[in-house]
Formats: sequence, structure tokens, C-alpha cells
Amino acid sequence: MNTPLVSILIPFKNVEKFFDDCITSIISQTYTNWEVIAINDHSTDKSAKILEKYTAKDNRIKTTLNTGKGIINALQLAYKLSNGSYITRMDSDDIMKPEKIEVMLSSLLKSGKKHIAVGKVKYFAENGVNEGYKKYEAWLNKLTSIGTNYTEIYKECVIPSPCWMVHKSDFENVDAFNPNTYPEDYDLAFRFYKHNIQCIPCNRVLHMWRDYTTRTSRTSEHYAQNYFLDIKLDYFLELEYSKNKTLLVWGAGKKGKEIAKKLIKKNINFKWVCNNQQKIGKDIYNIKLQHFTVLTDVKNPQIIITVANQEEQKSIKTYLNSLKINTIKDYFFFC
Repeated sequence: MNTPLVSILIPFKNVEKFFDDCITSIISQTYTNWEVIAINDHSTDKSAKILEKYTAKDNRIKTTLNTGKGIINALQLAYKLSNGSYITRMDSDDIMKPEKIEVMLSSLLKSGKKHIAVGKVKYFAENGVNEGYKKYEAWLNKLTSIGTNYTEIYKECVIPSPCWMVHKSDFENVDAFNPNTYPEDYDLAFRFYKHNIQCIPCNRVLHMWRDYTTRTSRTSEHYAQNYFLDIKLDYFLELEYSKNKTLLVWGAGKKGKEIAKKLIKKNINFKWVCNNQQKIGKDIYNIKLQHFTVLTDVKNPQIIITVANQEEQKSIKTYLNSLKINTIKDYFFFC
């Protein structure tokens, strides 16, 4: 196998409890030609001191203080200072499986450019992993195992932020970490999708994803659901929306109403359908709710589905497939 340099980019802030585990897992990698660019995002605990003992012993590990503030600025600086031909990101509170870098790099060397290597993930926590994260893990790993991640990109982030690797030139082509858009990992996943960077299937767990109550994705406003909805709709309108088709919103719950309000604000016409007898026939935001069976009379439909219940989603899929309306091309689950 060729031995190109892999740059591992790590923003960190106040992770003294977990940082040793993270860095030790990198040092223990079976593939050894890597560099760590760790950016201290103004930590106030002992995180920087912990890292100093590693930089003193291993010249592959480099660190500096964030010149800006926040995770995007830290990632931008880390990338600017990187030298590798292949780029990957790591979270400072997580753990790499020993073969992670070797497996992902091997996949990329075999598949070539315009590909992204991903791996299965496993959540772990001191007090046990909650059901929501267990479901997300199972859903994400199922997609990763066959490389069909993008087929459900409008549901949730389909590229785990600390478990991907790409060739540097492909990373440049998707605009790296330059966009100042949160959630930054979801935005990056959409840009990989937009530029047709194909996911390489992987059946191995390569990353251990730590969960705890003060984790950034749990506490930062940038990872609230309203940000997720904004980014989904923005990319949908850029990449999927066609004025030659009839746009429909399916579902009149909280998310359906938010989507409707945003479309109205953008002056985009749409039909609104649901299966709730209490709402059918009523006007919401001056748009009449109709029964979903009106789809039988709609030519070239394009449907945003905001129904969250998984059993109902299965029924919706069955119904749409019976009408020869196809996923990703004609309908998109937004939850």
C-alpha cells in the first residue's frame, strides 16, 4: 500500500476528561503516516496541558490556539495548517478504532478520487446510550454498509462528522470548511452530495462516538432542529426543486407548518396534503389542507414529507411507490 500523509484535524475545547483517550487512540493506529493538527478553541481547563505531553514526544502531533472563535474557525485554521494528501476530521472526545485510518485510506486508494470513505460508528456513554442515539446509529450504519447514505440525506446528517476521509483535491472542490454555516457537518455532507462525491460502502465499526450531557451537539444553539430544517430546505431548493413540477408538502405537524411558512415567505407555490381528518379541508396560512389521495391527479409531483412516525413513513412509501413516484427523485423525507 502507498503511504501518503493523512491529516487528522481536531478542534478541541474543555475536554480534559476525554482527551487522553482520543489522542492515545490515534497514536495506536495501524497506519502511521499521519499528522494531527489540533486547534485549541480557547479551552479553560487542562486540555491544552494534556496535549503538550504528546506534542513533546511525537512530532506528528501539532497544536495552536484558534485565531477566531468556534468550531468552524478552528476547522478552517486546522485545514490551513495541514499538509496531507488526504483529509479527515476527529472529535476530541471520541475514540478511533486501531484500523480506522488504514481502512479508510485503503478504500480511497482503491476507489480513486470523487469518493469519500466512511465507516460505521458506535455510540458509548457512562450511563448508557439513549434510544434516540441508538436509532440514529442503526439507521446511519445501515446506509453506510451499502454506501447509500445520500438516499436519505434530507432526513438527517448521513456523513458522521468524525468518521470520513477524502482526497484533498476533492475537499477543495467542495469548498472545504469555508462556509460559515451551522450545523457545519450537515452542510459539508450536502456539499459532498452536491458535488457527487460517492460514498464507499463499509461494514466495519471504525469510530467510537462518545455521548454525554455537555457534548456540543447537545448544548449549542447551532445544533438545534430549526437549523437542521433551514439547511434541508435551502439545499432542497438549490439541488432538487423544479418549477416544472408540482410541489407538495405532506404533513401538517410542527415541521410541516415550518416548511410551509418558509415556502410562503419565499413565494414558492405548493399544495398541502395530510391524512389528519381534523385538518383536511381547513385553511392554514391561507392554504387549504387536502387529502393525500389528490396525488392521483397530480402530474410530475415533487413531495416534501414531514411525517416523523416510522410506520406511517412505510405506508407513505408503499403508497407513493404504487403510483410510481420514486424516492430522492420525486419525494424526500425531511424527518
